[in-house]
This record gives sequence, C-alpha cells and structure tokens, in this order.
Amino acid sequence: MFSKVIPQGHCVIVERFGKPVRVAQSGLRFFMPGLDKIRDVRNVWNDQTNREGIFIELTEQICDTGSRECFTKDNVKLLVDCVYRWRVTDPIKAVYEIDQLHKSLKEAVLGEIRSFIGKNELNTVLASRARISETVVTVVSDTVRRWGVNLTGVEVQELKADDATQVAMLQQLEASRHAEAIKLEAEGKAFAVVQEAEAAKKAAILRAEATSEAIKLVAEGEQAYLAMLKDAVGPDAAAKVLIAQKTLDAYRQATGDPAAKVFLPLSTLPPVLTGEIAK
Repeated sequence: MFSKVIPQGHCVIVERFGKPVRVAQSGLRFFMPGLDKIRDVRNVWNDQTNREGIFIELTEQICDTGSRECFTKDNVKLLVDCVYRWRVTDPIKAVYEIDQLHKSLKEAVLGEIRSFIGKNELNTVLASRARISETVVTVVSDTVRRWGVNLTGVEVQELKADDATQVAMLQQLEASRHAEAIKLEAEGKAFAVVQEAEAAKKAAILRAEATSEAIKLVAEGEQAYLAMLKDAVGPDAAAKVLIAQKTLDAYRQATGDPAAKVFLPLSTLPPVLTGEIAK
C-alpha cells in the first residue's frame, strides 16, 4: 500500500484496470499498489487546472476568451473579449465525458456570444452587456453540466467596433445630441409663449373685472346721488341737474386738450346752466 498527500482544493482520480473507480479528495490517502493507478490528465488538459499532472483543481477558475471577431445582425464587425468563471464539480465526467475540456468550454462560451450578437443589431448589443452575460450563463450551463462543470459567470470586458464604425457612431451621437438640444430649445420657447399668453389672459381678465367693478361702483354712486338729489329738489329739477352735469362732463372731455380751441354757442347749454331751473 502506498500513500499520497492531496493538496487542499484538489482531488485525484483513481483507476483500476483502466477504469475510474473513485475520486480521492484532499488529505492523506492510501492506495493499493499494482491495482490503483492515479490518472494523469496532462494529455487532455495541457497542464491546465491540474498540478503535477494528477491533482485536479476543484476551486473556481477564471479564463479569458481573448479578442474574437463577431458580426451583428446589421453586419457590423465587433471585437469581443470575455472572462468566464467555472469550477469542476464532477472530476470523472470532466475527464472522461469530454475531450479537451478547456478548449470545449471556451468554444461553448464564444459560440453563444457569437449567436447572441448575430441575432441583435449594434445598438442593442452595445447596450446589453449584462443581458449577454446572463444569456450565455443560462444557455451554456445546460451544456457544460454534462461535462461535470459548473459555469458560474461570464463578464464582457470589451465590445469594440472597427474604426469606421466608431467614427460613424460618434457622428450619430453628435447628431442625436444636436437634435435633442434643438428639441429642448423649441420646447422652452413654446413653454415661454404659453406662459406669456396665460399671463396676458389673466391680465386681461383682471382689467375687465376691474373695469366692470368700477362701472358698477360709479353706477351705484350715481343712483345714490340721484336719490339724494330727488329728495332735495324734486324729480324734475334733479333730472335737469343730472343732464347739466353730463353736459359739463362732455364739454370737459371736448376741451381737455390745451392746444385745441373749441367754441360752443351758449344755446347749446342746458336750461339749468342758463338760469332756467324748473320750479
């Protein structure tokens, strides 16, 4: 019997006669010489996720897809660079159910990213980094679970268009900002016109109400004055006095301009002003 210390966060696959029989976890483990053989995974994993070729990493791994070209639905070329996180949950499946696990995992992530970008236009893709990550994790997880792997996250680090597309996007952005500024300016002017119209309307209403109230007060004053006059001199004389007052008011308005000369014959005066007061 021989023993081996397996580091924390690692495991080894034990084979007998070429067939996996168990997974030995971290700690001091014992094996039967001649029967037990520890599987060397370097030939399928290329020294990735393993130490010394036999210790399989069980902790979460972070890998980079590198920059890859993708085309959007509107035929714009994008350079996409993503980081994905994963861990081995079933070492036997990870070694025996899939050839070249790391390459297959990367291609599965890239394939779904290309699929998502190819189904959407440029503006949608650029505004959907979080959605890309969620979609890739959801779709790819179902596939890699059969390989004994759990995909825990995908982060889009870079979405870069070619130079011509970036210039066109910048011009479009400037045009959109200019159009928005014109729109806001027009809305501001329209609002100011409406406010001025509302203010003019309120002022006209207030003036009309003030004029109406003044006319009402004058009429009430004249009625009160006429009633007092009737009591003092009688109805007929009161009427003549009132006519005389109105005539004088008219003369005052006609002669109000100092530069104007107005000649009024005496015959135009009411009798009350010429001494013919009714008895």
